[in-house]
Amino acid sequence: MEATDPLLTALAAQRLLPVLRSPSAEAAVDRTRQFLDAGCQAVELTTSTPGWDGALATLTAEGRGFLGVGTLSTAEQAERAVAAGASFLVTPFPAPRVREVAAASGVPLIEGGYTPGEIAEAAGRGPAKVFPAHVGGPKFLSSLRAILPDAVLIPTGGISVEDAPAYLKAGAWAVGIGSGLPDDPAALTRLFTATD
Repeated sequence: MEATDPLLTALAAQRLLPVLRSPSAEAAVDRTRQFLDAGCQAVELTTSTPGWDGALATLTAEGRGFLGVGTLSTAEQAERAVAAGASFLVTPFPAPRVREVAAASGVPLIEGGYTPGEIAEAAGRGPAKVFPAHVGGPKFLSSLRAILPDAVLIPTGGISVEDAPAYLKAGAWAVGIGSGLPDDPAALTRLFTATD
């Protein structure tokens, strides 16, 4: 994927990638619609949500935004995500079987890694998820940026909305946020439509 890719353009514009771990498929659908209504262009559902593939199919039928699936670790999960209409796939760590499904289907993959070697390998193929990012913090991301200046890095895991600017300053393309995003529609709109 290149910087001109529509998904990467959307992520760069909104800066924060919501990562949803919802208690039910219905809750995932409702929360995703809130994000999209607020101006968010990309949302990541996760396989930890019961009925996640049904939620994704419902949302993709509405034709709004880039809707991905994260916490993928098996080919079967990746195939279900593709069948439900995923715009992108996300793994928490190197996942060759998911990579194979992504390549065969043409669906973009954001592959996870933690060590510099894992991240460099993932970044050589496309966007790389730095996970769990809170362990190393923004300084770790800065160090990665120094040796991978052209990489698209998306730190995720244990990052609050308040901490996100430090990761962006350290060179993140966007920051994955799993909790702490506001429920208030006006506050959400400010997050996803603000310009720097």
